Amino acid sequence: MTSFLAYEDKGADTPSRPPLVLVHGHPFDHTMWAPQIEAFAAERRVIAPDLRGYGASPVTPGITPLSVFAQDIGALLEELKVESYVLAGLSMGGQIAMECYARFGDRVRGLVLADTFPAAETPEGRRARTATADRLLREGMRGYADEVLEKMVAPYASAEVKAHVHGMMTGTPPEGAAAALRGRAERPDYRELLTRVTVPALVVVGADDTYTPVSDARAMHTALPDSTLHVIDGAAHMPNLERPDDFNAALREFLARVDA
Repeated sequence: MTSFLAYEDKGADTPSRPPLVLVHGHPFDHTMWAPQIEAFAAERRVIAPDLRGYGASPVTPGITPLSVFAQDIGALLEELKVESYVLAGLSMGGQIAMECYARFGDRVRGLVLADTFPAAETPEGRRARTATADRLLREGMRGYADEVLEKMVAPYASAEVKAHVHGMMTGTPPEGAAAALRGRAERPDYRELLTRVTVPALVVVGADDTYTPVSDARAMHTALPDSTLHVIDGAAHMPNLERPDDFNAALREFLARVDA
């Protein structure tokens, strides 16, 4: 299967250091990982795709289940001849990372779950995601982006970070975002899967995240057999952008453990 995803691929392959694969959240693109690509491409290969319907990747209207996102990532890594890797995802990207582990976990050397949660959607949540999908198709992205910006990042985040996040959101095709929302509304429950993860895991969360609060991260940390929990102060839902030095320090320590 040939991949059609747009992606950034930087850094050199080194036998002792598995590539780092970064999966972005909704409604963003691979540039949300810019601080991590810059920091880690000097040490290892870093691959950051634009998911189907986001960034420069093609849009498939309708519904995009998490299983399709995972298949796309698997196809890309096959095409790039990447046999094993550390897989990191934030928010929806974390749920896609869990789906990837369910499908081809034998290739995953380490799992990073940032500001995400494993439970299936509630009936109320399914209705809300469907309503938001309808709204995005009707109105476009700007009104939604304006409303949620200071939940995606903390109100006290820098103007530069806010501008980057807002730009990603308003640059996302509404059809792609709506298809992902509809697919995410029907996602499976990954809680039992986490208890069967056999590789080291890092759970990261912003201390002021209201979408996926610290309690969710603690529950994942408890469920995972071999995990480290890192709570980042001064950040909300996107600590990798809001506090990149703290996020990168936690990730670097984790990668050193996986490499060893």
